[in-house]
Amino acid sequence: MTAGRRFLRENSLSLFFGGLFLLALIGQALAGQAEFNDQLRVDGRPPLSLGAYLASSAFAVDVAENWQSEYLQFLLYILATVWLVQRGSSESKELGKAGIESDKDQLIGVYARPNSPRWARVGGWRTSLYSNSLGLTMGTIFLLSWLAQSIAGVSAYNEQRMRQLLDPVAWHSYVFSADFWSRTLQNWQSEFLAVASMAVLAIYLRQRGSPESKPVGAPHTATGGEN
Repeated sequence: MTAGRRFLRENSLSLFFGGLFLLALIGQALAGQAEFNDQLRVDGRPPLSLGAYLASSAFAVDVAENWQSEYLQFLLYILATVWLVQRGSSESKELGKAGIESDKDQLIGVYARPNSPRWARVGGWRTSLYSNSLGLTMGTIFLLSWLAQSIAGVSAYNEQRMRQLLDPVAWHSYVFSADFWSRTLQNWQSEFLAVASMAVLAIYLRQRGSPESKPVGAPHTATGGEN
């Protein structure tokens, strides 16, 4: 097998979803431009080119509000599954393993293996930081995306207000507005429903060969890695 084919095979999951992301983003840009230009025509304004639309606050806020909700979902799921369990779900840890677990279970410090990441072996603040690096990264991306949504959102909101001959609002006023929270909560509720559905449906339903599912013959009561 050539190096290129090996790379494609060993990274096929991330490449697949990365490709889907790009296709969806392109589709969103084209559909969003058409919808935005329809609204401009209604208001008697000239349409925007694709490049101008991609640089607009209208496109930025639509992208940012989706990103922040997705990363909030990941953040909360990562943190909640440290302490909370769901009997019978493959999305849960085993019932007796709630909590941060011991150094031995986590293979850190003196229990690290020769091929463990360096910061898992060195101890001290570096191991503590690395032990929480996934949640910290997801949280940082969520906050930055949410900030970007608010900045792009107030710009798009004010553009709409000016077309209606209304005064613009300040950023701090916008983040407490109905428009901001409507955009935010309509994404959050769908993310929370999806996670809850996955955790519960995984108790009773199976997908052969998927690591997100228990083995087909595993009992409904099997939780986490139990079979």
